[in-house]
Amino acid sequence: QVTFVESGGGLVQAGGSLTLSCVDNGNIFRSGLGINGIGWYRQAPGKSRELVARMTGRGSTHYDDSVEGRFTISRDSAENTVYLQMNSLEPEDTAVYYCNIPYAPITWGQGTQVTVSS
Repeated sequence: QVTFVESGGGLVQAGGSLTLSCVDNGNIFRSGLGINGIGWYRQAPGKSRELVARMTGRGSTHYDDSVEGRFTISRDSAENTVYLQMNSLEPEDTAVYYCNIPYAPITWGQGTQVTVSS
């Protein structure tokens, strides 16, 4: 059973923008499993998966230094959807992006590929 379905990735030039979406089909973020809030991870080729943005249950947001000021995480509770607005993209942002529970991820979705050309 697929819980998280990510979309919105693509090929973009450096300096461009993309908005990623994640549909929470399993209603995880509203459940007890979602006590840690929601998050966006990414995995670049040859590197470990890293958490780059998260939103707590109270709505406060936190970002990795590498994306601070460029990425914005948000959610639409009515649609059970989480977004990641990415601006001023850099080639170093090239990765597969996933949503999941921060620091306690469960089954991963298929992710969405973001490729930033220089």
